[in-house]
Amino acid sequence: MTKKEEKIKETLLENNELFRKIYQEHQECERKLDELRSKSFLSEEEKLQEKMLKKKKLKLKDEMYRMIVEFGSKAETDE
Repeated sequence: MTKKEEKIKETLLENNELFRKIYQEHQECERKLDELRSKSFLSEEEKLQEKMLKKKKLKLKDEMYRMIVEFGSKAETDE
């Protein structure tokens, strides 16, 4: 992520409730994945959970990035 994108991310975290919610969900997925990764063995159910969490986390990341790009484009046109 570029410095500009980082700055936009911080702005969105402070001012955009939807972005903040998506970010928190993304962090929660990461936390749950870390818990699963810390285990030496995963059951079939845990493997499935891990796969679903990875997909959800990626979807959330893509949505956050879309919002960052959209905000950046909007800011450029406002200048």
